[in-house]
Amino acid sequence: MNSELKTNIEEKERAVLVGIYGDSTDRELAQEHLEELELLTDTAGGVTVDRILQLRKRPDVSTYIGKGKLHEVKQKIKASSADMVIFDDDLSPTQVRNIERVTESKVLDRSGLILDIFASRAKTSAAKTQVELAQLQYLLPRLTRFWTHLSRQKGGVGTKGGIGTKGPGETQIETDRRIIGRRIASLKEKLEKLDLQRKVQRQGRADSLRVALVGYTNAGKSSLMNAITETSVLTEDRLFATLDSTVRRFRVGQEDVLLSDTVGFIRKLPHNLVESFKSTLDEIREADLMLHVVDVSSPMKKEYIQTVYDTLKELQADKKPEILVFNKIDLVSSPEKLAEIRQDYPGSVLVSATRGIGLDEIYSEIKKKVERNYIYRKIVVPIYNYHIVSYLHDVAEVKKETFDDESAHLAIRIHEKHSGKLDELLRNSNASTIVHKDVNGE
Repeated sequence: MNSELKTNIEEKERAVLVGIYGDSTDRELAQEHLEELELLTDTAGGVTVDRILQLRKRPDVSTYIGKGKLHEVKQKIKASSADMVIFDDDLSPTQVRNIERVTESKVLDRSGLILDIFASRAKTSAAKTQVELAQLQYLLPRLTRFWTHLSRQKGGVGTKGGIGTKGPGETQIETDRRIIGRRIASLKEKLEKLDLQRKVQRQGRADSLRVALVGYTNAGKSSLMNAITETSVLTEDRLFATLDSTVRRFRVGQEDVLLSDTVGFIRKLPHNLVESFKSTLDEIREADLMLHVVDVSSPMKKEYIQTVYDTLKELQADKKPEILVFNKIDLVSSPEKLAEIRQDYPGSVLVSATRGIGLDEIYSEIKKKVERNYIYRKIVVPIYNYHIVSYLHDVAEVKKETFDDESAHLAIRIHEKHSGKLDELLRNSNASTIVHKDVNGE
């Protein structure tokens, strides 16, 4: 092994990964879940040195995997010189404490690992605030794990209500709870102010058509944004490269469209994290259309699609129109597999964002979706209200325009999204209007 690479691995924290599965048919899926957990560990800056899977119908309430298996994990940790053990599910405070006692090692669960990654990825003030809030809400019920050394000193390991177990340790825990509680309240107040700023920004874009990129993390959403808008948003082949929403403008036919990229989803995304990031994810809730990006090369794409739908439902954004975009087709060598995708997901688009393949089809599908919400209107505008004519040239397709001494006569094609502001302008003038729903406005 290259000496530099070996040194780099030795400097990283070493982890043993643990998961369970219900029956033999679930083993392959559980293996794939551990592969994802290994990728999460790598993203967090660690290296996986061993994996353990246990056949178990339900987690043990005390140790998650049972005492016998836990001692096996302890031996694996020693044999591989691991620094920590990471579980592919959330652990209760009791489970964490019991596992730490047996393994004498740092213990992380899936949510704790994801929160750690978000903390390292957060760059802006908003993202840092959102992540810290989620971390503290996650930490609050788990405070006892950080003070178990006091109960060992005072009451001894394994004692029930031993002398000193409700002394200084308990006082310190309650003190920390109060400190964390005050910090949570402060962060929530800060987020409310940031939410108001975002709301004002979104109101300024209310007249624009808005398309949101959604998808499982590392599906290539940022790469697709770069390809569609011909910009250079930072892309990285790692999980959660994007935490803050990014908005770019592009053109579809006569219409300006705002495309937003937001944080990627993942299986078992911590609830506190979803709650904290809801203001960022308002870009999705307020979008007119979603581009649901899927890594077509992933063997778990069906599960990823379902995970995204489940998360959108939690965000109350699951009823929005969408275009399913299968990205990374350059990584699939079999034409038959791509043909199967088209058959299984009619109306979907197959692209390679990095190679610019299939972008025309995306534009075409967006245009089709957008045009469903167009209406035709004939408008007569008094000549002294020419600012209305100017507005129509900005937001609508003017099919025909004539003038007489008193008025401008226009036949326009306009998206329903702009109708509210147009109606307000017309109400404040002596303009008249006729609405047509047919395709050519005749």
